[in-house]
Amino acid sequence: MRAIDIIHAEHRALSAVLQAFRIVLDGIRSGTMQPDFTLLDALITYITEVPDRLHHPKEDDVLFVKILEVLPELAPLIEKLQHEHVMGARGTLALHEALKVYQTAGSAGFAEFDATASRYIESSRKHLVTEETELLPVAKQKLAPQDWAGIDAAFEANKDPWSGPTGEFRALFSRIVAMVPAPYGVGPA
Repeated sequence: MRAIDIIHAEHRALSAVLQAFRIVLDGIRSGTMQPDFTLLDALITYITEVPDRLHHPKEDDVLFVKILEVLPELAPLIEKLQHEHVMGARGTLALHEALKVYQTAGSAGFAEFDATASRYIESSRKHLVTEETELLPVAKQKLAPQDWAGIDAAFEANKDPWSGPTGEFRALFSRIVAMVPAPYGVGPA
């Protein structure tokens, strides 16, 4: 069940970036931080690239398929999670657009960007909690070792969620950590 460890690690990495995003939004909203559009773009790029293009496709195409083969009674939960994957991808597109508007409009555009980002962060958080508390414990308990072999192989391709399969996210994640103000990152306080 190596895939479970990888999924948990991917969820932790995504949660860390979402938390950083929340902290940055809170700082801009309270006036303790100035908008850093480079940082905001990096945060949105990470949550677009990692979940939408790396993590969710493996869940949809491998993990969920196997779970449905073995546990068809979980179909409503799987359908809900797959719908959330689609909505998450739409959410990242909306974030990119909202950031463009915010950059153009300046402070007048922050409220809409903040609302779009806050909706995305909250829905992503709920999605992660559902997978961690409702899906993965059942899969861990009910799937047989032979069921996990194919799942493990698919997830093993990106066993390091902090860097990605070919290291492409390492620099992006490092940039984010370097730009997020201390004590949450290592950027200027």
